[in-house]
Amino acid sequence: MGKTNVLSKIRTFNGVNRPIYVLAGLAFLISVATLAKFNYITPLRFSDRFCNYHGSFDGDNYIIGSQMRKTIETAIFKIHQEMDDLKALEANSSSAPSSVSSASGSMFRHVAFLADVLSLVQSVHMDLPSFEERFVADHPLKQQNGDPGEHFMREEIKKYIKIKPNRLGKQNFMGANGTFTSIGHACFAMKKDLEEYMDYDVGEICNDDWRLAQKLMVHGCDPLPRRRCFSRGPQLYHKPFPINESLWKLPDNRNVRWGQYKCKNFACLASNTTARKGFFKCTDCFNLTHHESPRWLNRGEIDPETNQTADFSIAEVLEIKPGEIRIGLDFSIGTGTFAARMREQNVTIVSATINLGAPFNEMIALRGLVPLYLTVNQRLPFFDSTLDMIHTTRFLDGWIDLILLDFVLYDWDRVLRPGGLLWIDGFFCLKEDLSDYMEAFKALRYRRHKWVVVPKKDKDDKEVFFSAVLEKPPRPFR
Repeated sequence: MGKTNVLSKIRTFNGVNRPIYVLAGLAFLISVATLAKFNYITPLRFSDRFCNYHGSFDGDNYIIGSQMRKTIETAIFKIHQEMDDLKALEANSSSAPSSVSSASGSMFRHVAFLADVLSLVQSVHMDLPSFEERFVADHPLKQQNGDPGEHFMREEIKKYIKIKPNRLGKQNFMGANGTFTSIGHACFAMKKDLEEYMDYDVGEICNDDWRLAQKLMVHGCDPLPRRRCFSRGPQLYHKPFPINESLWKLPDNRNVRWGQYKCKNFACLASNTTARKGFFKCTDCFNLTHHESPRWLNRGEIDPETNQTADFSIAEVLEIKPGEIRIGLDFSIGTGTFAARMREQNVTIVSATINLGAPFNEMIALRGLVPLYLTVNQRLPFFDSTLDMIHTTRFLDGWIDLILLDFVLYDWDRVLRPGGLLWIDGFFCLKEDLSDYMEAFKALRYRRHKWVVVPKKDKDDKEVFFSAVLEKPPRPFR
């Protein structure tokens, strides 16, 4: 009876399973050929795609490689299992009559065939770890003169720049096999200043070096590397005033944390007698009671020649989109007064500015508002189509290069949602340059709600003010 069962299994193998195994073998060979092509060609093109994806991994390729690994492991297990079954079947049939000798020979041939396929699959499987490691090793910075950290002498910079592979040795939840910390490209050209900035004792208080840090940022070393030291705090910290007081009350002098400004306290910053206290366009920005409190409440002074004003009130701008303006960005130089006035209208505004000779960011925070320490060099840290409004004043003026203005405006367009408002507030430039700047704003093809040009009276009639409130169009998919 046992011999009959063995013969029955052999006949079944020859009649039914044989075509299946042949097809399976061919499928494995095709898979191996495809994987080999993928394994050798992909790394050659990887660095280009890496740059296009802003420094992250080519996630699709990594997922494909991971799936292939699992598939090959499953295939290896099944082939081993089938070979063991066939060997056991052959052993059981070794005492069978000579009539089954041909079937036994055929079985040996199939075992040999599966063994050949198995060796090919296993060879590719052994190569997969090095393929995955290349997702870290082929970072573009690794291809330029070795490790970029070797460009610097400070150990902290080397440690910061070094690519950090995931400790678990596999892809993390962000779709990357490691962490690639970034610094601005100009940091390499400002080696001396950057090494001074990174010269500190780990775990101790950082130096009072905001001037050095801002110099690096303004000159393109942006973003700065992180540091492992504690930021300086005020010597006599006092909790901030409640939100119903802080918006329009000068902060407590005990919260002063700086030491490299001419004014050493907030009273000095707010004083009308202090000659030099920061950016010349904003020397009165710390005077909350007289200079700042009237701003954006009413329309500004009307020019008698044009019967227009370059200053719009918040109320008339919000009336353009009643109830739709909820969150936005103020990209200006100031102490957060625009955000304070918008907060009174239940609109949340983030104020992006730098400290041009005065503690603008500290002042904004102590007023209970959100400062964003950001230069014009940097891409906005917001996702696409998320903001309801962008407002700018005292910043984008006739000093800015037209190509740079293009990049800035297109980045603002990126983060504005369809129907969002771009409020250009008092942009001024030379009359002779006005048409060039106007073309930059027109290129956005926004709907014009307000668009005015008035002369700037304090510059011998050579400059003009331009203000506009523009609405981003839907731009549906094509």
